[in-house]
Amino acid sequence: MRSHLLNDATAEQYRRSVTEGVERVAARIGTTDRPFTGVTVDALSPRVDGIDLDRPLHDTAAVLDELDDVYLRDAVYFHHPRYLAHLNCPVVIPALLGEAVLSAVNSSLDTWDQSAGGTLIERKLIDWTTARIGLGPAADGVFTSGGTQSNLQALLLAREEAKAERLADLRILTSEVSHFSVQKSAKLLGLGPDAVVPVPVDHDKRLQTVALARELERCARDGLVPMAVVATAGTTDFGSIDPLPEIAGLCEQYGVWLHVDAAYGCGLLASLKYRHRIDGIERADSVTVDYHKSFFQPVSSSAVLVRDAATLRHATYHAEYLNPRRMVQERIPNQVDKSLQTTRRFDALKLWMTLRTMGADGVGQLFDEVCDLAAEGWKLLAADPRFDVVVEPSLSTLVFRFIPAAVTAPAEIDRVNLYARKALFASGDAVVAGTKVAGRHYLKFTLLNPGTTPADIAAVLDLIAGHAEQYLGDSLDRAS
Repeated sequence: MRSHLLNDATAEQYRRSVTEGVERVAARIGTTDRPFTGVTVDALSPRVDGIDLDRPLHDTAAVLDELDDVYLRDAVYFHHPRYLAHLNCPVVIPALLGEAVLSAVNSSLDTWDQSAGGTLIERKLIDWTTARIGLGPAADGVFTSGGTQSNLQALLLAREEAKAERLADLRILTSEVSHFSVQKSAKLLGLGPDAVVPVPVDHDKRLQTVALARELERCARDGLVPMAVVATAGTTDFGSIDPLPEIAGLCEQYGVWLHVDAAYGCGLLASLKYRHRIDGIERADSVTVDYHKSFFQPVSSSAVLVRDAATLRHATYHAEYLNPRRMVQERIPNQVDKSLQTTRRFDALKLWMTLRTMGADGVGQLFDEVCDLAAEGWKLLAADPRFDVVVEPSLSTLVFRFIPAAVTAPAEIDRVNLYARKALFASGDAVVAGTKVAGRHYLKFTLLNPGTTPADIAAVLDLIAGHAEQYLGDSLDRAS
């Protein structure tokens, strides 16, 4: 069994095995003509359940054949131009090269004596990102597993900085359409069920600053402690960007920690055209970024950034077997001193390889393309009487629904749209997402593929309309 360990004696076997795997994936991607096969749970489950994990195949080619049957053939492929559903991006090749390198070397980014150069590369990328944001010379941060972890860590720091006598008095103010990880973080931090205060949004799904001011005043009047305001630069459903300068002004007025969740909108940090849309982010106390959303990186590649590096001490614990306190005096850079995780992948390498190959402008150009595409898609929807579109996009998301000409009952319109999305997914011709707006069911395009065209959008709208009309026709047949 030692022959399967990667070392100097097996380096050539490693090269052959990985090359064979890459060739299989490349062949699949090169011949995939739709984002999904439409396979059902009932059809795929028996194939997976029938595999006896206690009886290995002992042959890489046989394992890859089996993998093709249970995974590669039926995977949902985000690179396809008609995958329009969630915040999943096609990935750039330099990042995939980085993924291959980091997996093989297998550095752990918790301590210097496990990562050395990896530690310095991650720190350099953190400095690069904080400079792009404009957080100032005292800024710092650390890579995380994703936006949920970044939000949790930021709110942990905010809770500790608030220094409230009772956890029950703490409040987090955030838009009513912000990410659910804010509520999850509050629970994990031991806060009460009323800790998260949803603030109303305007027609464009942006937090209303008048309502935020009212809630801050109410907290002061009721003896509550607003430990943080969470502003969103790119909401999951609408891509909406809260008015950051006005929110920052209120936070400064009331002495409240400002966290900006830019997990989606962080692509604007590299934008050549739309950087101004997140002006004000430089006034945040902490920021979440997800490079694996809008920097076209493989999952995971994310970070939490802070204006004041000293606040990261709230996540610091010392263990003699890992990062003894004396190492601080010796100026040994242990990233575990900043992180909620201990063992941690060298995910920063993917972004490093991307920037060193493409440059920030190259990434920004790709993100600008999907923002431009969303603007074109909005024009198509606004001009199409079959559809109702909710808001003009700030990033690359479109929320809309099919409106049957002969149907006015809201519940029936909901059923039409639910059916159309399900039928489209089952066909495999395209994948779109869904959500609710004011209690009603809507469809959603999340456009993160520069290879998608307005023609693709128009074709998918026609597919949706076709499935909806099929449902209505079947309903009439059943009624008669």
